[in-house]
Amino acid sequence: MPLEKDVLTTGEVAKLCNVAPRTVSKWFDCGSLRGYRIPGSKDRRIPVSELMKFMRAHGIPMDGMQTGSCRVLIVDDDREIVDTLTNVLGEKTTYEIQSALTAFGAGMVCERFRPHVVLLDVHLGDTDASDFPQFVRKSDNLQMTKVIAMSGKLTDGQAQSLRAKGFDSFLKKPFQIRQVVDAIEAATDITQ
Repeated sequence: MPLEKDVLTTGEVAKLCNVAPRTVSKWFDCGSLRGYRIPGSKDRRIPVSELMKFMRAHGIPMDGMQTGSCRVLIVDDDREIVDTLTNVLGEKTTYEIQSALTAFGAGMVCERFRPHVVLLDVHLGDTDASDFPQFVRKSDNLQMTKVIAMSGKLTDGQAQSLRAKGFDSFLKKPFQIRQVVDAIEAATDITQ
């Protein structure tokens, strides 16, 4: 999201703060976050200067304000896959990328990095990572984080059942980088 803009929509603010758009609306409606309504409409607009004051006052990381980039966390116990995805996505996109090799490490990075998208291999060594989306959904700071499962071992039926466990989508290994980018873009598409 380009930050040459002086005024943001609630969807854009939500993406920067990694919260749901309805949370931004609540902040606005209770007067915590200053802005204005479009005349003749219910749409809200937030000046960037007001958003920055609000973020500083509430300790919300301002990483996204500096770059406007989508933050992606790659979680896989195969270092080669992590390195390849990190390098290729780093070259082909403007994403901010972090990585972790374990579910525990991913949880630690999530709290600090507040990713917009987590690419998660559901088979992390001895750990069944299928419960990871529940961890994300329980965190107030990660409400808008999308979790995309990755696996080369699941049948189509098993892959479909991942949605019931809280995954937003699924990538079957091996995949093309274009598929990864398309999945990230689909997951982060915020419509008003």
